[in-house]
Amino acid sequence: MSKTRITAEDLYNISMVSDPQFSPDGRRLAYVHTRIDRQSNGYKSAIWLASLDGARLRQFTAGDKRDTAPRWSPDGRWLAFVSNRGDDKARAQIYLIPTDGGEAHCLTGMENGAAEPRWSPDGSRIAFTSRVDAEEKAGEAENENETPADPEEAERRAREKEKREKERSDPRVIDRFAYRAETSYFDGRTSHLYVLDVDPGTGRAAGKPRRVTDVERDYRDPRWLPDGSALLAVAGRKPGEDDIFYHSDLVRVPLDGGLEELLTGPETEDASPRPSPDGRWIAHQSLPVPELSAANVEIKLIPAGDEGGEPRVLTGALDAHADDLAWSPDSQSVCFLAGRKGRYELCRVGIDGGPVETLLSAEREILAYDLSPDGLQAGFVASTDRAPWDLYVAALDGSREERLTDVNGDWLADRVLAEVEDLWFESTDGTRIQGWIVKPPDAGPGPAPLVLSVHGGPHVMWSRHEASMWHEWQVLAARGYLVLACNPRGSDGYGRDFRASLIHHWGEADLGDLMSGVDQVVARGLADPEGLFITGGSYGGFMTAWVIGHDQRFRAAVAQRGVYDLISFYSTSDIPLLTEWEFDANPWEHTELLWRYSPLAYVENIHTPLLLIHSENDFRAPIPAAEGLFVALRRLKREVEMVRYPRDGHELSRSGEPKHRVDRLERIAGWFDRHLERD
Repeated sequence: MSKTRITAEDLYNISMVSDPQFSPDGRRLAYVHTRIDRQSNGYKSAIWLASLDGARLRQFTAGDKRDTAPRWSPDGRWLAFVSNRGDDKARAQIYLIPTDGGEAHCLTGMENGAAEPRWSPDGSRIAFTSRVDAEEKAGEAENENETPADPEEAERRAREKEKREKERSDPRVIDRFAYRAETSYFDGRTSHLYVLDVDPGTGRAAGKPRRVTDVERDYRDPRWLPDGSALLAVAGRKPGEDDIFYHSDLVRVPLDGGLEELLTGPETEDASPRPSPDGRWIAHQSLPVPELSAANVEIKLIPAGDEGGEPRVLTGALDAHADDLAWSPDSQSVCFLAGRKGRYELCRVGIDGGPVETLLSAEREILAYDLSPDGLQAGFVASTDRAPWDLYVAALDGSREERLTDVNGDWLADRVLAEVEDLWFESTDGTRIQGWIVKPPDAGPGPAPLVLSVHGGPHVMWSRHEASMWHEWQVLAARGYLVLACNPRGSDGYGRDFRASLIHHWGEADLGDLMSGVDQVVARGLADPEGLFITGGSYGGFMTAWVIGHDQRFRAAVAQRGVYDLISFYSTSDIPLLTEWEFDANPWEHTELLWRYSPLAYVENIHTPLLLIHSENDFRAPIPAAEGLFVALRRLKREVEMVRYPRDGHELSRSGEPKHRVDRLERIAGWFDRHLERD
């Protein structure tokens, strides 16, 4: 039986794994298995368990809706997780299920849902987050949110709540410029920390959840101090001010009723507080506010006690971001992920700083990990160009590694995959740029049409194993296109200076890098110079429009969810301060500068047929900029089409409605096919 090529419809076959979590005895890994459900045009997730003594896999929760965030109790008897079980309007709540088998039961009944469960060290309590406003806080104090025994009373309260929610946004009053994000408007609620007592014998709630924060700002990522006396958390800065959406501090929240303590200052953006197992230190991620776009994310260490002291930078010698922190059991080192030259590696640094040790590095992209309780192993999710989204376990001394899942193996066995080849090339000024070419399967002799795929960010790093692009690149290659992807200037993974070179120079610093890559592939005889195409999303959409406004070699282009007008972007995006970070500019003082770096300013130079793809609920790169580019090109009588997707937002290509994602891929490939076939 001959194998078939990857199609857009194969999206419905793709499964993903995430969030690996070791059991307290180190013998099992819990993880989330997500699949796309064609019938509901959505996603379903279940908690699975992998037994490390025999690599046996089993589905542990039903997964009829979305079961996520598995968290083991310290004694291993219970697994907490978050689920939206119930009717379609149900808010996600925290559930508990016995790990030796049995039915899950709902632990919380929060009016606005519950998230981020975290067990106390002794297993008697669970901390979590939930969103509330001032009125709901008052209701908590008066016990108004208790579930009434009378069904008619419960129904009456539900109707009243629904009415209040409608009135909340009719009209919607805006009093700050950070007033919406992703696909929804802020509703006046902030996320707070709660603690719930749990009976360790029955797994049932012992009383009602107790809110332990009160300041009107968002709290997230709760972490217990080892003695259970307090919670660490990330908190939005300066309640009530416009920058609450952008900057965050670390706080310690005592559980004896005392005042929360601020642990970091306004000069830095801080996240991911991780207390050491011995309770002496807190490791966290940190960025200097004046250099949010340019600086490396560092790991800092501060004392966990009241003695204070200056933060100690652990990764000062590492010219890369440090992400996803985890302590070694002996409290002498911190593990983290670092992206370097197209690889995401697991690294370690001692609490005295110094050299960074690479623990796991191979031709793959590590997406998430967890350390075993003894600190000798890592369970991790990784993607390769042959098999995206799988679970692995490896000894940190390099002696053993095992792939535990093959979640896409059955359907991939019947598909022919495109081969990926590394490509290093010199840019116009001699700078070395890393890229990859994805080759059409069973390609004939001679050059192939080429699609230049441009990443967003702008400060991200792609790899040959890029999980977010794996399907798209395979679809385009299957349609006969050679795909070129690279990390031009501004990308992460090549040091601070390389990343910072794009600041104040969008489009200018990276244009030569991208075109040099195209020239290299054409010179090697792999790409047809008369069949060149370009596409990208977000900043990649910006660059697609920028390129065709400055270069006429491309036969057709698809710009997706792009930023085309930096002046209007400032006042419409959910990250308006990006222009200040990247250009040190605002529209009223620097109009000419922001217009100079707007692709819309070069619309008269655009002759390449352009397809614009945008989501109507995209609050990151709002659709009016795409509308402006579309109207201008229509008035200039250039070839342009626009596709608008309702309901979806900026993450359409990664987590949007599956039908929209399939349609999007078909339209991209179809646009290129249409213009390839022209004489």
